[in-house]
This record gives sequence, C-alpha cells and structure tokens, in this order.
Amino acid sequence: MKVCMVGHGMMGTWHSDSLKDDDCVLHTLVGREPEDTAEFAQKYAYQQWTVNYAEALASDIDVVIIAGPSASHAAMAIEALDAGKHVLVEIPLALNYKDAEAVVAKAEQKGLALGVVHPMRFRREHIDLCRRVAEGSERIRHVHSRLFLHRLENIGSTGHRRTWTDNLLWHHGAHLVDVGLWLCGAGDPETAARRISRSFSIMPPPLPQTGIPMELAAIVETDVHQSIVCTGSYHSQERIFDVFAVTDKNSYRLDILQGSMSVGGKDHSVLSEQDNNAQVSRDFINAVREGRVPLVTGRSVLPAMRLLQDIEDQQSGWWANRAQGN
Repeated sequence: MKVCMVGHGMMGTWHSDSLKDDDCVLHTLVGREPEDTAEFAQKYAYQQWTVNYAEALASDIDVVIIAGPSASHAAMAIEALDAGKHVLVEIPLALNYKDAEAVVAKAEQKGLALGVVHPMRFRREHIDLCRRVAEGSERIRHVHSRLFLHRLENIGSTGHRRTWTDNLLWHHGAHLVDVGLWLCGAGDPETAARRISRSFSIMPPPLPQTGIPMELAAIVETDVHQSIVCTGSYHSQERIFDVFAVTDKNSYRLDILQGSMSVGGKDHSVLSEQDNNAQVSRDFINAVREGRVPLVTGRSVLPAMRLLQDIEDQQSGWWANRAQGN
C-alpha cells in the first residue's frame, strides 16, 4: 500500500508516525518549500518528495492523505479521486457544505474510498456508549463539546508560522458538532440530524487581523429532547478540548488534552490524542486493503457539515440585517 502524504505539519507528522511501521510504504511527500519538504521526507524515509501535487498523483501511489491547509482539502481530494486514488482527508472535509457534498459525490462516482479524520469517533469509551444507546439500555440527554485555545497569531500547533488562516467554525467546529450528532444518533449522525427541532448560534463578526470569527456558541435541540451545545474560542489563554455527555444513567467527560475520561466523577486514563489519532489512518489503510468502508466515511460527516453551513448562513444573515439597520 503506497501512501502519498500532503503536508508535513502536526497532522502530517502524526500520520507519518502512525504508518511508518504499519506494513505500508511511505512513498511520496508533497510539501510547499523544497528544503523543508526534503528534510521531512528524509526523516520519515519517504521514497520521494515533491512540491508538485500533479506530479505526485501521476505516480503509482494507492492512497493520498491530505493534511495541508483547510482551504485546499476539497479541491485536492477531488483531484486525487479523479486520478484514481483512495483519499483520507484531514478535518474539515471542506469549508462549505456544497464543496463537501461534491467530494463525496466524486468518491462515490469513482467507486473509491473516502475517509475523513474525525478521531473522536475512534474513542473506545464513546463507541461503547453509542452501542448502549443503540441497544436502548442508556439514553443521551446532553452533549457539550468545547475547544478553547489562543490563536491570535497565525501559528499552528507545531510552533511554525502558517501561510494560511485556521477556521474555528469549519475546522474545530467540525469536531464539536460531529461528535454531538454522532453520540445523540447512537453512532449515526444522520439520525440525530433528522431529529433536529431547532438550533441557535452566536458568532461575532470576523476579527480584522485574522479575517474569521473567533468565537462560536451553538445550541441544538432534537425532537426527542436531547441538547447539543458546542462552544469555542481562539482568544482563550487556557487550552480546553473536551466532550461532556450526560445520559439517563451517568455522566462522561472526555478530556482530550489530558488523556482522561471521568465517569460519574471518577477519572481513568485513555489514549492520548496522538495515539487515538493513529487509529484513523491505520483504519483507512486497512479498509482499502480489505475492500471495506472506513470507520468514518465522507458521507457520514455530511450532517455535521450541513449544520455548520446552517450556522454560517444564520450568522451571515444576522450581520447583514444588522448592517442594514433591521
């Protein structure tokens, strides 16, 4: 299984780490700056590197993992699918619902595997909870997911300055919204999405220095009286990334940064964020190898993308009306 990796930031590093000993070939690395790309390729023993994506797609690779700038995900995925390659896309699949839907349609038209990196769906503790909910032995009442960090400068988690701007709503919001729908739907986000009875969101106008809204608060209610709350900020001096689920039997708080799960107030350790993320790329490679669908398909993330589009449209409309004095 020959792998092409696009990008060598934090996620390109994590995926390379997880696959270097996993019975597959780290074949081609695609980067932007020749010197940095060559250095990373040598470190992880990629067979070749390039700054020309079309050149990489023309080689005999089997799988493309897209871990570059968010704004490039959809177009690069479609280009890879058109070249006959299976594709795993880092979150988010796209920066709007229309583009996300186009990528899914292209993969289905070509009969190729399309996976999206939604690592929260790989947490064993949450998978077990989804199973109990599906069986009817437990019922989700409330899910609150949070992401708070300080990102006023365009510097990523690796500490390097980026040439692109991250997006709170479409990147980190995709994590938050998807896990809420997934848990409330007992492992099927579309089930929860069909049950949405109302939703409400608050986002400020874009901050001039970043060009994006820097806060997110969204509340969703289903017609079976479940609530999903997603909150986040790029202004926070304290880093928080967690998921708190309340059922009719217990409460569960996953602290992703600390690698712990609190069940009814009692803590136990869980896989670290990087170790959990490793399951995503390994599952995708094995899915292609075995001819099955990956655990997180492109189609399965569309409900979250649709809700994010609703949030963006709602906020755009609200600010337009306010500007007109309505």
